Amino acid sequence: MVQFLTWPGLFLMWFFFTTAVASEIFKGEPGSASYGEGSDLAGLAYSFENVVTFLFALVLPFLAAKIGQKWTHFTSLLIGGLGLMLINFVDQNSTWMLFLIMGLVGIAWSSILSMPYAMLVPCLPANKIGVYMGIFNFFIVLPEIIASLFFGDVMSSVLNNSRIAAVTVGGVLLIVAGILTLRIKENNVAN
Repeated sequence: MVQFLTWPGLFLMWFFFTTAVASEIFKGEPGSASYGEGSDLAGLAYSFENVVTFLFALVLPFLAAKIGQKWTHFTSLLIGGLGLMLINFVDQNSTWMLFLIMGLVGIAWSSILSMPYAMLVPCLPANKIGVYMGIFNFFIVLPEIIASLFFGDVMSSVLNNSRIAAVTVGGVLLIVAGILTLRIKENNVAN
């Protein structure tokens, strides 16, 4: 369930963050200068996310050794989810917050790329790691397919086509995934 909720949260961010910034924060129409300016700034914020992801990856093993893999992943998902929800407080006078948002997402992304696998592998029989990892990765792809097929209806009927609301839903999904991380038993994993 952690993976099943994490990845659609990311999918919603990837799909709607740039257009949320360009059309709802910068109030631009596609093709307009303000839309282009918003898209460019969102792209720079994504670049900042990559820098934070890289830097946090250097800290992640030490943090996991200190507080445990489960608590590291929980904290990271919580930080990323709260970061995405901050988009509701951004306007044209506070666009610097886009870098804060994506920096917080970078922390989550660093953990998402490593902690679930670090927690899973020690619990798997050595001769079946490939099978179990394939099944595990299925819970990345399946929710993205479901979101692709059905989130358009949610956008129009529930969210009034608000891209900011979609990014917020992504943040909520990351937080719920983080909370579900606390249910993981770390019997075979070092705390």
